[in-house]
Amino acid sequence: MGKIVITGGRKLSGRIKIPGAKNTVLPILAATLISGKKSIIIDCPKIKDVELTLEILKDLGCKISWEEDLLIIDSSDIRKTDIKEELMDKMRSSIILTGAVLSRMGEVRTTYPGGCELGLRPIDLHIKAFKKMGIFVEEKFGYINFKKNKQKDSEIHLDFPSVGATENIMLAASTHKGKTKIINAAKEPEIEDLQKFLCKMGVKVSGAGTSVIEIVGTNTFYEVTHKVIPDRIVASTYMVAGAITDGDVILENVNYNHISSVAAVMDAMGVEFEFIADHSIRVKGNGALKSNNLIRTLPYPGFPTDAQSIIMSLLSIAKGTGMIIENIFDSRFKHVEELKKMGADITISDRCAVIKGVKKLYGARVNAPDLRSGAGLVVAGLCADGVTEVSNTHYIKRGYEDIVRDLQSLGADIIYK
Repeated sequence: MGKIVITGGRKLSGRIKIPGAKNTVLPILAATLISGKKSIIIDCPKIKDVELTLEILKDLGCKISWEEDLLIIDSSDIRKTDIKEELMDKMRSSIILTGAVLSRMGEVRTTYPGGCELGLRPIDLHIKAFKKMGIFVEEKFGYINFKKNKQKDSEIHLDFPSVGATENIMLAASTHKGKTKIINAAKEPEIEDLQKFLCKMGVKVSGAGTSVIEIVGTNTFYEVTHKVIPDRIVASTYMVAGAITDGDVILENVNYNHISSVAAVMDAMGVEFEFIADHSIRVKGNGALKSNNLIRTLPYPGFPTDAQSIIMSLLSIAKGTGMIIENIFDSRFKHVEELKKMGADITISDRCAVIKGVKKLYGARVNAPDLRSGAGLVVAGLCADGVTEVSNTHYIKRGYEDIVRDLQSLGADIIYK
């Protein structure tokens, strides 16, 4: 799977089911460590980041069974408190495992996480929050040691509504004595789903979806069966794929509220939406995309940064001029130079991209610099004149079960090479 090769120009049509959400299932997998019980996860997506997380869970002592979309994790035999450096290096979201191991074992030793290079994304918020909870933190020789110390009621004010920091605090507080309150918490749907899982497990959590979350820890846990919410970024990707090819695509297993900010932008560009059944949506291109959009990436419920590169591909062939201001990450325009190889007219100034729509994109050899950029380039290739080759496809595998299989099922001329 070194490259994805797309011959553009085919209109997509058909139905596709959206899998469980990557950004939900990862903290839930971490949470399974805490209870020492069996957890059953339904609609777990078969993506690289899940596989990497399961490697860590197995190394820590979990017993794991995975058939189809049903994942069973038994964490009763956890004994280790060290997370291997080579496993932490592979993805940024691995940092949330520290809160879970700390909650279960009382201490954890780890390194700084790796993953896609999206610019500065420090874990200072996590460390600051843990210290506020009375947790001892020591950074030494590239390692970080966390240990429960004086447990107490704590009120944590996040400088930024970080999803990862909010999740890590929720996990660390699950066995914490006393009440933990998070002020300026992230409001993402993934936070709400984690709260549901923790509550089923026996932790008292309230407020997810608002800026204030309260957690009361416990030492009494239960077995859990939980269905993961659908992936809003995968849904957004396939919505854009349908629209950019002037196609007619039905997405099943979709929560419209979670994708409304992306749908609103597409609706303003002339894309048609229709609700056809519970949790299904029809997306139709109209052959005359237009753009005068100003899009600002923001924490939920604002426009998601993870959909920025994908919507940029759509803006690049729309009549008019669009603008995207990236407010979340400082290195999230790496795909722009690749899109320009395909004929896109895009100018970057600091965190602002100005996209002047062109009549046509052209096939080219491009490189995926990260997960979401790679998906955006694949989507651009669907409408391009000629053949597009996307390299570094291992990034895309981190967030999509099989983007080639899915797009083939809708009629795209796309293969692995």
